Amino acid sequence: MQFGFSAPVGGPMARNVPLTLLCQEAEAMGFAYATVSDHVVIPRNIHAKYPYTDTGEFPATSRGERHDQLTEIAFLAAKTKTLRFVTSVMVVPHRPAVLTAKMLATIDVLSEGRLTVGIGAGWLEEEFLALQTAPFAARGKVTDEYILACKALWAAEAPEFAGEYVRFGDISFAPKPVQQPHPPIWVGGESGPALRRTAKLGDAWYPIGTNPAFPLDGLKRYEAGVARLRKLTAEAGRDPAAVGLAYRVQRYGPEVPAKAGDGERRLFSGEAAAIVEDLRALKTLGVTSVDLTFPGGDADAVLAAMRSFADTILAKV
Repeated sequence: MQFGFSAPVGGPMARNVPLTLLCQEAEAMGFAYATVSDHVVIPRNIHAKYPYTDTGEFPATSRGERHDQLTEIAFLAAKTKTLRFVTSVMVVPHRPAVLTAKMLATIDVLSEGRLTVGIGAGWLEEEFLALQTAPFAARGKVTDEYILACKALWAAEAPEFAGEYVRFGDISFAPKPVQQPHPPIWVGGESGPALRRTAKLGDAWYPIGTNPAFPLDGLKRYEAGVARLRKLTAEAGRDPAAVGLAYRVQRYGPEVPAKAGDGERRLFSGEAAAIVEDLRALKTLGVTSVDLTFPGGDADAVLAAMRSFADTILAKV
């Protein structure tokens, strides 16, 4: 099992020096990957419902300045040697498909194969409007089509594609990504469409456990989600074992409520020994990647939390 952490995209910790320090020290500690989130602009007035809070309100801490996701990953890849980077997640309809494929291929080549492409269809309608994307209501279809187009560009010698939202032909596309046939694609989301997208297009399912509409906050709920995924993958004509499992944790520790919504133990709540058991259970279920958001107001505090987690929990998994 490998472990990752959230790299900041805005605020004081996202400046050159602390951001570089955080990633280089995390790499030295043995963390396998950093996650980088994606918003191009933040609308001042948001009416869309954020999926990961009970109120549906987008957290105020996420509304400030933000770097571009792919530019930050390219910067950090140049500052590190072994650390992988996960787009967590890239809102696929926000960028044109061919340009996205080129940017991701460039990052993969220059990082020597250290990119994982986490994808999602997006939730913030006002941001779609500001970016003048394809219609928000079509975001699921657009996401699927763009990813299929990227796969064609990354793998085919003479790529061509004819879809409703993207079409190309008679072009060359080089260099190809180092990772062939393409960088791993982790599909974010917990809903039925996200599971179906994973079953058809993904190399791994990458949910967050705390979506109130589709909670995966307890082991039984998560096991049921994995069972649905396996069924859908088989129905899509793929080997269920070919789709891996990754899991994202927003909060952990004693301050997290002890019980999930179904009355079972909430994953990653409580003291270190209980979290060790959670990780062992997830590992037994087939989860190979877990990433967390570590607390702290500056890079030193976040690194201290990471060291404590590594010493008291990861060393015992």
